Amino acid sequence: MSEPIKLLVVDDHPVVRDGLSGMFERDPGFEVLGEAADGAEAVELALALHPEVILMDLRMPGMDGLAAIKELAARGVTARVLVLTTYDTDSYVVPAIEAGATGYLLKDAPRAELLRAVRAAAEGQSVLSPSVATRLMTRVRTPETGPLSQRELEVLELVAAGNTNREIAAKLFISEATVKSHLLNIYAKLGVSDRAAAVAEAFNRRLLTPGGADAE
Repeated sequence: MSEPIKLLVVDDHPVVRDGLSGMFERDPGFEVLGEAADGAEAVELALALHPEVILMDLRMPGMDGLAAIKELAARGVTARVLVLTTYDTDSYVVPAIEAGATGYLLKDAPRAELLRAVRAAAEGQSVLSPSVATRLMTRVRTPETGPLSQRELEVLELVAAGNTNREIAAKLFISEATVKSHLLNIYAKLGVSDRAAAVAEAFNRRLLTPGGADAE
């Protein structure tokens, strides 16, 4: 019988850590070496315990999961990192994979899928939840439209501040038709279809910051 796969579970919620640890411990094919509540502790334990796979949450206080993945790579840790989170937006998925994560799963994945994913990660295979795989495929197939222009950012900031197209046109000394044209370009670049989604995605990508919009 082969040796159990050695795991490190990283999540800032004790209930989640307990649930994951209990689930894997019940299967003889896995051994949970330890649990960490944030990225810094994860790096410390990974260096000390030498897990084969690290189940990594992304949003945690202090050092978050993305920073931890980068630090693990910098320290030469060979463990495969399998991100397990509730977020599947591009702004989370792409940086995590670029930083060196072997896979990306959502926390609502069925138990059998999680077990399979950890086994695959331990063998060096890439593992992506279906929704994440779809997002990445769409990103690859969609021509890169580049960042928003300065004018588009100005329009979006005014949208975020609650201005109508007419108000935006008056403030920027352009026509309403030009405002609409800018909005269509913004929607295309951000992959959204309306004003609210554009603002949400812009905050998500850190193109806008709270308090950065024109508050007149």
